[in-house]
Amino acid sequence: MKTMITICMLGLVTLGFSQEKQPTFSAEGDLVKATYYYEDGSIKTQGFFKDKKLTGEWVRFDKSGNKVQLAYYKEGKKVGKWFVWADESLKEINYQDNAIASVNVWKNESKVAFSNK
Repeated sequence: MKTMITICMLGLVTLGFSQEKQPTFSAEGDLVKATYYYEDGSIKTQGFFKDKKLTGEWVRFDKSGNKVQLAYYKEGKKVGKWFVWADESLKEINYQDNAIASVNVWKNESKVAFSNK
């Protein structure tokens, strides 16, 4: 009897995990677009692969669909400006040679001047 209950419980657990949305992959020219999902089916991360290496723009979202990270890769290495959004700030991370070159933190109370010339 215990064996039967154990088998039923394992079956239910397996069924529960199989309901999780699997990543999707689609060809776009010489790139492969990858989309990863949260358990509820909303998009978690989207980006591209080229020759099985991360490339181009990668975007991460929270469960509500808000952008929380914007990242760039070239041949699997971190490059350029990355942006990470948090509740009260925006972090700008600059990468050079796959290493952090600088970090700027922008807070809501920061004053920014600009010119419309």
